[in-house]
Amino acid sequence: MVDSKSTFSIKNWSKDDQPREKLLHKGKANLSDAELAAILIGSGSKNESAVNLCKRVLASVDNNLSALGKLSVKQLMAFKGIGEAKAVTIAAAMELGRRRRGGEALIKDSIRSSSSVFELMQPVIGELEHEEFWIIYLNNSNKVIQKHLLSKGGITGTLVDVRLVLKNALHWGATGLILTHNHPSGTIKPSQADRQVTQKLKTAAESLDIKVLDHVIITEKAYFSFADETLL
Repeated sequence: MVDSKSTFSIKNWSKDDQPREKLLHKGKANLSDAELAAILIGSGSKNESAVNLCKRVLASVDNNLSALGKLSVKQLMAFKGIGEAKAVTIAAAMELGRRRRGGEALIKDSIRSSSSVFELMQPVIGELEHEEFWIIYLNNSNKVIQKHLLSKGGITGTLVDVRLVLKNALHWGATGLILTHNHPSGTIKPSQADRQVTQKLKTAAESLDIKVLDHVIITEKAYFSFADETLL
């Protein structure tokens, strides 16, 4: 026998309980993650409401929105009731949330600590499955002028184009640099290659009176700062 709770359509719910009406009259903060997701997908299936469908999807990732954001469109479509359009909508919403976090970090006046670097770059590279090496260019007040992707893949000294880094610094009028890259493995311990790249860029930048202020290794939930550990 089919559970009557699952087949009870949202349109038959009390107006106060319907996700869209609830958001309009009570505010978005009063909705659960499943209710917010239900608004995105619009409808469930013949045997399941949109809210219950979203509860099931969220339960599969232990109700962790960060884990939900890592699901591909194909993985989302594996859930009965989630077609391509709904899967794309969920994936797009997760990506907007990730970009919003990065935008909020960039609005801040300046980079004041290694935690500021983590807040700025974790949404960009913290959850990637491959390594990316970025340069953050700063002015005299340590305000971010520009972020630049230097290379993708394994980080070695041969992949660091020192001339390009310094050319960009001069072009943007930067007086400080912060190096940052991610470790998809989750370990925050710097490798010998990480140390060599740091020293290589630091030495080159000093010749133009540009300071390498830090090198921050980022994972999904943690980071390692060369400056904090007095390795610069």
